[in-house]
Amino acid sequence: MARVLVVGAGPMGGLPSALLGRRPPGPSPRRVVVWDQARGPGGRMATSRSPYNSRCTADLGAQYLTFTPQYSERHPSFYDELLANRVLKPLTSSVEGMVVKEGECNFLAPQGVSSIVKYFLRESGVDIFYEHRVTKVFLRSGKWEVHRETGPAEELDIVILTIPVLQILQLQGDIVNTEETESQRSEETEAQRSEETEVTWQPRGGAEIRTHVV
Repeated sequence: MARVLVVGAGPMGGLPSALLGRRPPGPSPRRVVVWDQARGPGGRMATSRSPYNSRCTADLGAQYLTFTPQYSERHPSFYDELLANRVLKPLTSSVEGMVVKEGECNFLAPQGVSSIVKYFLRESGVDIFYEHRVTKVFLRSGKWEVHRETGPAEELDIVILTIPVLQILQLQGDIVNTEETESQRSEETEAQRSEETEVTWQPRGGAEIRTHVV
């Protein structure tokens, strides 16, 4: 059975986990697990709740989601599913500084923006482990050996990285080059600032890792 690790329980970890969990097993069964260094899901779409009143919440990240015409043509089912399950609802009030473009629709999450991530993780049916911070990734004999801050290393067939680019570049092992130039550091800063970044590495073993970060 192939073992698949998704690193990060944020929006870019929750959705692919759900897609993998829903795929038919096929001739090659697989087991998908999610690791995240935090104590709960959300990542950059986290929601904080008051310890005195659970109804008092604050979104620590995205305030609302924008459905663009380009995205609606490629992935309409994601928003339809979230709306049908009342995870999202249309944003009818105005937000200071919000720019509304023609053809775009804005939505908010009544239960907090982290409810979007929680929904996809719940639908995925995969095993989720929190307080699992990845520190090293090695390619050994065609398998990925992944080390975390505490606990033994584990051997996996596929590793999907959805954590921020700078966190990925801080990992040790075969995933990054040991030497870093000033131009590379500048590129990292630009990657952190960008809304959507795709980064590809070619480790010494020859296999390719690709990550797509929002």
